[in-house]
Amino acid sequence: MGIIEKKKIEGILSGYKKLSIATVCSHSALQIFQGARQGKVHSIGICTKDRLEFYKSFPHARPDEFLVVDSLADVPVEELVARDAIVVPHGSFVEYVGEKLDGMAVPVFGNRRSLQFERDRMKMFSWMGKAGLRIPKTMKPEEINGLAIVKFPGAKGGMGYMIVKSEKEYWEKVGKKKALIQEFIVGVRAYPHYFHSIFSEAGYKTAYGHVELMGVDRRVESNAEEIARAVAAGGNVPLSFTVVGNASMVMRESLLPSFMDIGRNVCNSSKELFGGMHGPFCVETIVTEDLDIYAFEISARIVAGTNVLHHPYAEFTHGEMVSTGKRIAQELKEAFRKKKLNEIVY
Repeated sequence: MGIIEKKKIEGILSGYKKLSIATVCSHSALQIFQGARQGKVHSIGICTKDRLEFYKSFPHARPDEFLVVDSLADVPVEELVARDAIVVPHGSFVEYVGEKLDGMAVPVFGNRRSLQFERDRMKMFSWMGKAGLRIPKTMKPEEINGLAIVKFPGAKGGMGYMIVKSEKEYWEKVGKKKALIQEFIVGVRAYPHYFHSIFSEAGYKTAYGHVELMGVDRRVESNAEEIARAVAAGGNVPLSFTVVGNASMVMRESLLPSFMDIGRNVCNSSKELFGGMHGPFCVETIVTEDLDIYAFEISARIVAGTNVLHHPYAEFTHGEMVSTGKRIAQELKEAFRKKKLNEIVY
């Protein structure tokens, strides 16, 4: 399925008389709904029956309205358009809906072309290269000579990732599954999350707006976090990287200009490659003992690390604690007020 023409989305937006924010009830939905409430924007939760009780249980972070579906992959497009809704994509949305999003006739916050680049790792690496980021070496099975990490397609929160040390071990563990092999960089994992705005004057100036640093987190992974304790106790535990949570990080201040440059370069290169990106995104990095920063992935939408709401950098930028969810509502409200939704929605 090809990507829907932007003119068709602009035609849908031209009929909108009000503004609603919608997303799938998973991943970072509570934060998105809370941000909509704080911004006084109507919110819609696309939810399965088994999750209704949970999402109704948070009075200040529940959607104003639920659309109940049989599967989170079933986005009720016509009902959303009838409610003047703009969809906010997140990791679960990208995983469940997949390529169907490309042709979906509903307005999406940001540039949906960016999600094509996130989904296709070769496109992502070309984007990262154009942004001038330092990237771990990718390799074929026969090129493995030392520690390498094997990653599988999709936004699965690290589930199934594994470490191999040789071509033989790769074929034994992976077989014929489609996978990406990268050199394993030893360092501290840091996940800066950003927000690109065409209205704000905060942050670093880009070719078409400003990019703000909203926060930095690290992922709490099972069982990578506890592997040393298990080994010390005499266990023979395989290393795994399934994300079970996130923790806020405060970076060494001398590293922050480099992280700001990374955010700006990602935005500027996106403008050249696919017309730019709007709203939240994350660059997944590792910082080595020599303070070199390697970037190994771009998430072209809100990430779960933003659920750690109290990041100092957002407060340094806005003078108060502003979550990414609230920042989304602010940006959409401003665009709606200025009749510029078509500039940040596709």
